[in-house]
Amino acid sequence: MALAAKAEQLGEVPCGAVLVLGEQIIAEGYNRCITDNDPTAHAEIQVLRQAGKVLDNYRLLDTTLYITLEPCPMCAGAIVHGRVGKVVFGAPDLKTGAAGTVMNLLDDPRLNHWPEVIGGVMQAECGEQLSAFFRRRRAEKKALKQAQRSGLGSESSNS
Repeated sequence: MALAAKAEQLGEVPCGAVLVLGEQIIAEGYNRCITDNDPTAHAEIQVLRQAGKVLDNYRLLDTTLYITLEPCPMCAGAIVHGRVGKVVFGAPDLKTGAAGTVMNLLDDPRLNHWPEVIGGVMQAECGEQLSAFFRRRRAEKKALKQAQRSGLGSESSNS
């Protein structure tokens, strides 16, 4: 959640992840899509890229990925390809969740790898972090629209 807060400070959707091998954190990341102008810069992808370099292997066998939000289809595919052993997530993603909420790529029998999946860990806390971000963002957009309307109204009354 601290990594998700870092994403939020950048104006990103607050999502953070760590990858653990045994007792050691080998990679950590958070959403950077807007910051990096990269639609693939999700927290999970950041972590998988770092871990591959740390382990000098694209196979991330026996690792556990902890993430604040259920992986999307892109990230679920990368998790399968990387052979992550276990995925533990906080909040379900009701729009694009690919670990059981909208679809379940991580347990699809047509694929060649199926990580263990544990969802709902600290669900309330992770969900509230995301909900608060989107509430704030909607309020900011509404305030901006109102300010723009007020600015336009005062200009037209001066003419």
